[in-house]
Amino acid sequence: MLKCRTVWKKLAPLARSSSTVCRQNVRRAGLNNGRIPACVPAAHMSTGPAGGGRETQLYILLVGAACAGGGLYAYRTVTGDQKRYQQRIDEIAARQNKTAAGEPATLVQSEAPAVEAIETETVAEPAPEAAPSPEPEAAPSSEEPSPPAPDAEVAASTETTETPPDEPVLEASPEEAAEPPAAPVVEEADEPVLEASPEEAAEPPAAPVVEEEPSPAPEPSPAELTEPPAPVAESEPTAAAESPAAEPTEPQPEVVAESGDSSPAILKVPSHAPYLLIGGGTASFAAARSIRARDPGAKVLIVTDEPDPPYMRPPLSKELWFSDDPSVTETLRFKQWNGKERSIYFQPPSFYISAEELDSAENGGVAVLSGKKVVHMDVRGNKVKLDDDTEISYDKCLIATGGVPRNLQVIERAGEEVMKRTTLFRKIEDFKSLDKVSRNIKSITIVGGGFLGSELACALGRRSTESGLEVIQMFPEKGNMGKVLPEYLSNWTTEKVKREGVKIISEALVKAVVCKDDKLEIQLKDGRLVKTDHIVAAVGLEPNVDLAKSAGLEVDSDFGGFRVNAELQARSNIWVAGDAACFYDIRLGRRRVEHHDHAVVSGRLAGENMTGASKPYWHQSMFWSDLGPDVGYEAIGIVDSSLPTVGVFAKATAKDTPKAATEQSGTGIRSESETEDTATSPVASSSPAPAMVQHQDEYGKGVIFYLRDKVVVGIILWNVFNRMPIARKIIKDGEEHADLNEVAKLFNIHDD
Repeated sequence: MLKCRTVWKKLAPLARSSSTVCRQNVRRAGLNNGRIPACVPAAHMSTGPAGGGRETQLYILLVGAACAGGGLYAYRTVTGDQKRYQQRIDEIAARQNKTAAGEPATLVQSEAPAVEAIETETVAEPAPEAAPSPEPEAAPSSEEPSPPAPDAEVAASTETTETPPDEPVLEASPEEAAEPPAAPVVEEADEPVLEASPEEAAEPPAAPVVEEEPSPAPEPSPAELTEPPAPVAESEPTAAAESPAAEPTEPQPEVVAESGDSSPAILKVPSHAPYLLIGGGTASFAAARSIRARDPGAKVLIVTDEPDPPYMRPPLSKELWFSDDPSVTETLRFKQWNGKERSIYFQPPSFYISAEELDSAENGGVAVLSGKKVVHMDVRGNKVKLDDDTEISYDKCLIATGGVPRNLQVIERAGEEVMKRTTLFRKIEDFKSLDKVSRNIKSITIVGGGFLGSELACALGRRSTESGLEVIQMFPEKGNMGKVLPEYLSNWTTEKVKREGVKIISEALVKAVVCKDDKLEIQLKDGRLVKTDHIVAAVGLEPNVDLAKSAGLEVDSDFGGFRVNAELQARSNIWVAGDAACFYDIRLGRRRVEHHDHAVVSGRLAGENMTGASKPYWHQSMFWSDLGPDVGYEAIGIVDSSLPTVGVFAKATAKDTPKAATEQSGTGIRSESETEDTATSPVASSSPAPAMVQHQDEYGKGVIFYLRDKVVVGIILWNVFNRMPIARKIIKDGEEHADLNEVAKLFNIHDD
């Protein structure tokens, strides 16, 4: 049709011109009939001499032939399309027939003559060594016999082969073959196999499966129709195990042919979740709690590749290492600095409902699908695919995939033996593994001087005094947390870590790692050589953006992570929270934060917006780090040692420790209480403030201000706790302060 249309568009102007010429010739001929004939030149389309219109007639003939050819081509095209369409419809119908025939179907049992009549009509070939008997017998299952089903019984006679309307039809037409089956597939031991279509009849019949001697049935019992294209042979026991998956929803008599190799029941995954949360970390749990708070009947499904329900990560590098319980790796319960005991999990298992119950839960709930990973997102179809090819549709989706720990390239290239002796610390399994390793080796080296590396160094260093474990920490900076703390405070922190029993190797750049004589040799670029038994790589986190490609989501090229708007929305019906979110801070610009408090707040806000709140993200998240129960700090905003800083310190007291802070707040996760507070009118201390101290030997407690263009953009509270709302308000105001001593009074650091 397209070709004809194109040809007609080209020939239409010529045809119209030809018609115009013909009309002019006819008009001139009529006028000349009433007058004396005169030689009037006729109009011609051609440029040749005037003639009798022979060229015009020839052209009209050609145009007519072209039109006739075009019409014939159009007719043949249309009829061909109709034929191909009908063939396609037949092919789809045949495919449905095969699918229906592959599902369980009930085999009609009756007297032997009736079976013979059915065989004649369906042109079925009898199976080898199968002969009709007066009473048909079915192969018993390996576990228990099939009970008779009255609804499937047939009273067939020798005079007819028709089946009652309530019974499955065994004829070969595609329409009838598409009838729903009645029960799972089972092989008949003494019955011929009935086939569904002439094409299938041409294939080899199924071999009978005989597990034991069949016993005659006292009454006609239901059997199943086995489709020859997928025969069940004795060497293929898995086919019988797959057949239950095709059972109809109605309860039917079940007969299992071979169950010796059948796999255990697979966890039923809901096909739809109104709220789907990808990731099982802090942000995901905070979102689930927020969704349920605003929509009490909401059905929330959390999909996580970890085997555990949502849990908090900070204790993995803090309190758990200081527990006196030898079974802490099993119980995952710990004592906070205030002496109270709690579990690492946010909620006990009874808080959640099973994934199978999510669809039928009247009051909704939160279900956790553990050990499953989302590998593909279809944002147009609002569905995801798991690593086992299961698909789940959703109404609203949150991506809270967090991140994966980075590793040094020299370690990755060092070989399998070195990788086996390297721990990338992130999950519960990493904590259990490192705890076990640290009890069975003599030396361990931590690469990295940031928060995680320094916390693990202090924790393992304290254990070294009891077990004789050598703990080494190396990093490229001059001191611990050198990228965050000003140099004088970084040096003081380094001395504190050394007092915990840790050997510090600063300004260390790893050049190569080899395994030699059952030891790991770390070669530094300055020529130093360090021998150890195990390595812990604590060199940062890489945001997990594996779903960005399939979902078509934008990844920030500078900070990494999914770019989201002010409401943490990446696309319609898709939100991102936690470590994987790169958001825009109205005060500090675009950022990506990898801390517990940010996961709590961003997850909570994303959950609210998923229920229609439409709130922007304005919160300044905080983070904290504890170097044991005696030294800790909380920080907010941009804390970068490359920025100019001003520190105001005072003498510490017994209550200026992380332990005392948790005793006052009642929780070990300080951000849980801090994020709910709002500072409105802080009252400054009336005590006189000493001059700003920058280089004293002891830093008991104090406030460090980070400046950019003379405006405070970050604050660290050193052994000063429960003052974070004040720091948050200072950054939010964004004002230039002439005297930061006066600002420091707001934190009451000079009060005893």
